[in-house]
Amino acid sequence: MPGTVTRIHVAPEQGAEPEPIERVEAVAGAGLRGDRYFDESGTFTDRDGCDLTLIESEALAAVERDRGIALEPGAHRRNVTTAGVALNHLVGERFRVGDAVCVGTELCEPCSYLEDHLGESGVREALVHRGGLRCRIVESGEISVDDRVESAGERDGNDS
Repeated sequence: MPGTVTRIHVAPEQGAEPEPIERVEAVAGAGLRGDRYFDESGTFTDRDGCDLTLIESEALAAVERDRGIALEPGAHRRNVTTAGVALNHLVGERFRVGDAVCVGTELCEPCSYLEDHLGESGVREALVHRGGLRCRIVESGEISVDDRVESAGERDGNDS
């Protein structure tokens, strides 16, 4: 830590292509305004802790280098792409993304939906343990491209 927000994507409804945006409102307990999970229409809506998903640009570069799989921006279906922060280490941690405070709930391991949606075999296996992080938003705030991703200074379990 600290890292940087390099890209932001939202998909307005389940199955829709993720759209790049420069800034978004992150709403505690709800998600990103304009995203499918905010409206409770995403594939994993019933899973607690899916308000926000992040993925490392370094992981995407490693997938391309190691497996020859180049994912276009947003194709990974995570909301925020970061640089310079080890997201896997943030499970159970409070951290700030822009003005929003989040808690990492679990690794965002790839699923068959992503591979099927992309129509490219090997994506699921290539992203194991580097598919990103699921988070709860515990304090609302704006997130913009080039914002910092940094510690909020305290540990958190399931409470907020």
